[in-house]
Amino acid sequence: MKNPLLYNTNGFAFHRLEDAARILAGLGYDGVAVTPDVHHLDPYRTRPADVLGVRRLLDDLGLCVVVETGARFVLDPERKHRPSLLDAAPEAARRLDFLRRCVDLAAGLGARVVSTWSGSAPEGLDPEAVLDRLADGLRRVCEHAHERGIRVGFEPEPGMAVETVEGWLAVKDAVGHPALGLTLDVGHCLATREGDPARILRRHAGDLVVVQLDDHRAGRHEHLQFGEGEVHWPDVVAAVRESGYAGPLEVELSRHAAEAPTAAHRARDFLRAAFG
Repeated sequence: MKNPLLYNTNGFAFHRLEDAARILAGLGYDGVAVTPDVHHLDPYRTRPADVLGVRRLLDDLGLCVVVETGARFVLDPERKHRPSLLDAAPEAARRLDFLRRCVDLAAGLGARVVSTWSGSAPEGLDPEAVLDRLADGLRRVCEHAHERGIRVGFEPEPGMAVETVEGWLAVKDAVGHPALGLTLDVGHCLATREGDPARILRRHAGDLVVVQLDDHRAGRHEHLQFGEGEVHWPDVVAAVRESGYAGPLEVELSRHAAEAPTAAHRARDFLRAAFG
């Protein structure tokens, strides 16, 4: 495969990070997408020496790395993905601090991309205020990342305030920072019924910093093993090749963590065959 193939550690929730890295290297993956969480490099408890140890391990294994910020309960043990940048201060400040910590963690690991999303808007917040709050927070994250040579990938996420790539365009214009790029999950294009993933990938190839791979069915936000959904993979493969996108392809199968080694093995075999 031309593009480096990575696997998101949210799909190894029951493994030590070091064990997950060794398994993925043994399977032939090129890298890991580290999701800092309560069990993997918790940004509030991890020491610099721990980060250095993980970086040395990844270097020894020949694995590249990106950082994802989708931990579900790392900020609030009772509310999934809260608070977000859309909440009022000081709640939004907690999310901003978390994202900055993830950027610093990325710098320590040698990663060049940190991905994030909008979060859900508080009830009653009008669309203009949603965009203003999101743009202000993302701009601050981008400034912090830019100083460290890191790109910020914004991911449209089903069920959140910005669900689609069409919505991303408004975010991009409002933030107006060169560090900001697009993280595209091809399955989400079906989940939101936005359109054909291959067509969307081609149209926005110039903005891409990460492409996430998983199967989906139309209208359902459920990450499926490859071949179990409705993504037409030959078209996606052709779009990646013909678009000139050379960045990471990241497998995201968080719901398969209970069978992580087997799931990662199956995903690798499918994608190797698909991409030749």
